[in-house]
Amino acid sequence: MSLQYLKDAAEAGDREKLIRYVRLHFGDGNEEAGRKEIDKGWAEALKPLLDVPPTDREFILDTIQNKDSATLAHLYFHLHFYFVQRSGEWIHDGNL
Repeated sequence: MSLQYLKDAAEAGDREKLIRYVRLHFGDGNEEAGRKEIDKGWAEALKPLLDVPPTDREFILDTIQNKDSATLAHLYFHLHFYFVQRSGEWIHDGNL
């Protein structure tokens, strides 16, 4: 999928094409594997919060308020890979 393909999908509001790209990317070309990778990331992000520990919410809210959307998107993907890697079922090389 080309960058232009993704830009056209975004402009057209075709979320499914964008999500399919993410699934294929995270799944190393396999959409179902990508879906599992996305699910792993969410599950791993939830686990540390189950005991309701104190967190630095001020840092989080400040970051969201003061950083541009491209930086936040990059952070989002890095966090995804961080949590998937913690799962112990890492299929990626870790490069974004």
